[in-house]
This record gives sequence, C-alpha cells and structure tokens, in this order.
Amino acid sequence: MTDNQNEQFPIVDEDGNILGAISRGKAHDGSKVLHPVVHLHLFNSKGELYLQHRPAWKDIQPDKWDTACGGHIDLGENVEQALKREVSEELGITDFIPESLGHYVFESSRERELVYVHKTTYDGEVKPSAEELAGGRFWTKEEILNNMGKGVFTPNFESEYKKYF
Repeated sequence: MTDNQNEQFPIVDEDGNILGAISRGKAHDGSKVLHPVVHLHLFNSKGELYLQHRPAWKDIQPDKWDTACGGHIDLGENVEQALKREVSEELGITDFIPESLGHYVFESSRERELVYVHKTTYDGEVKPSAEELAGGRFWTKEEILNNMGKGVFTPNFESEYKKYF
C-alpha cells in the first residue's frame, strides 16, 4: 500500500486563500509548497486522548503515534468537509461536534502545511480504518507525557499537544 502521489491538494497562503493546485508527490518532495490539512484531537469524557498508529507504509512519519485524525484538504473541499470526510474514513465516526482551536503553519524537512486544529469529546465506538491506519487507542495524559520526546509520537503531534493542551 502507498499514498496516491497524483492526488491533488490546494496551494494556499497563510490565511488559507487558494492560490493553485499541487500533487501529493510534489507537496511532499521538499518543495515546501504550503497546503492545508485538518487535525482532530478526540477525547473521551474521562479526558483520555485517542491517538492513531500510522502504518509503516506511510510516506510521512511511518510507524509513529499521531493525532486521532489528520488528513489533507482535497482540491475543491473546505475545512469542514475535509474534517468530516477524514474522520469518517479514518475513525468511522460521523456524529461528532468539532471545536476549532485555530490554525498554524507546520514545517518539516519535506513539507509545509497550514494545519486547521479541532477537538471533540466522543464516547462512542471508534473504528480505525484497517486500510489507512495501523490501529489506535486512548492514552492517559500521564502516558502521553511519559512518552514525549522519545520518538514514539510524530513531532507534529508533540508540538500541537504542548501548544493546545
């Protein structure tokens, strides 16, 4: 399994205005063209945070624990549409109420993303996609803090967790 390198994403400025289009392959090849993504932090009512386990075949951050749901906004989608699609695809959840926490620019050695961050509290069943994920589970705050900086989580998740929680 691999990601579709020809999938089309919008090119955006730091305010989210669409400037053009770029393929997934080009967006992740070090060109650092800014493209938008959505993230959802999924808490249960006990305050535990659900994290997804990224599969070993992913082109970015393989085999790491990451934000419950994260995905690219496709060309022609808005933030809300992309969030609902990604959460449904990755976690099998359609009945959640997202709360926007804002957005920021994330830059790594391979890419630049305009990240739209959301959180929700959800106590229903989470059904991680067997095609997109290598599973997932709820983590306590103590488990997360004890594993920070040890290569268990994606750098993006760690920076977001420190910023928002």
